[in-house]
Amino acid sequence: MTLSYASNPLLKFLKQELALSDASLAVAKRTAQDNYNALPIVLWQYGLITLDELDRIYDWLDQG
Repeated sequence: MTLSYASNPLLKFLKQELALSDASLAVAKRTAQDNYNALPIVLWQYGLITLDELDRIYDWLDQG
């Protein structure tokens, strides 16, 4: 599965700012089934990010 960081600012943020691995993002993306709105919750449910990081993602989304 190819993750397009250039065309998706959320994926770019997760990769660069939270240092999530390609494997973690691929699992979450597959589970969210290309619904990027659900991606932060899936990452949190799988234990791939903390609650503080989840808040940081939502803050970033609110700014965009």
